[in-house]
Amino acid sequence: MPLPPDTTDPVSATTKNPTQIRRMFGAIAGKYDFLNHFLSLGIDRSWRRRTAGLVKPSSGGPILDVCSGTADLALEYARAGGRNISVVGTDFCREMLNIASLKCRSRSEGNRIQLVESDACRLPFRDGAFEIVCVAFGLRNVGDTQKGLNEMVRVCQAGGRVAILEFSMPQGKVAGRLYAWYFRSLLPLVGQLLTGSPQKAYHYLPESVLGFPQGEDLMKRMRGAGLRDVFIKRFTFGIATLYVGTK
Repeated sequence: MPLPPDTTDPVSATTKNPTQIRRMFGAIAGKYDFLNHFLSLGIDRSWRRRTAGLVKPSSGGPILDVCSGTADLALEYARAGGRNISVVGTDFCREMLNIASLKCRSRSEGNRIQLVESDACRLPFRDGAFEIVCVAFGLRNVGDTQKGLNEMVRVCQAGGRVAILEFSMPQGKVAGRLYAWYFRSLLPLVGQLLTGSPQKAYHYLPESVLGFPQGEDLMKRMRGAGLRDVFIKRFTFGIATLYVGTK
């Protein structure tokens, strides 16, 4: 009988074993929000805010936030949409959802958010259930990127939009080199020191970003999944990129 995966093994961004990834995020859930804001100097908040402002529902939703984690993007949508908006956040890591639940209960807009434990490759919703289907910094962690993208498109209604907010590498010569050094060297070191992650979560982060399709490569995948009018919006010198397509 095969042994279960060793929880102390570093997670591979190439194989993306779902069990190991779930355990990795579960182990850092308590420090996840702090590190997101600390390592991005708080700029990650503005990226989510701009996403919710740029990709708005025209008829009140509902909105699905896939790989919701601690529900930061779901909360931005609930805040931006007002009292009539309905938001669902899904994630396959229970520890992250526990943090999300506490956050939602502590904020007035949180009562408009429903949290569901679910794998992004098998979303438990009917076809065309949501006007907007979004994900922030999560699609690259899905074991099968194309399957996760196909599921997002499946549950999006005709005329609705799919929004993907993801890390990317700046293209400028100076900014690109400086960020590459920070992203590949300093960020993993600081992240590891602050979390002590046995799976080396903050070594996995740059590896997963560098191995994820960016720019035109991801846009082609989105078109292949059934989206049209695909466009991108780069944030903060290209450190993050928002991809949007219409079903």
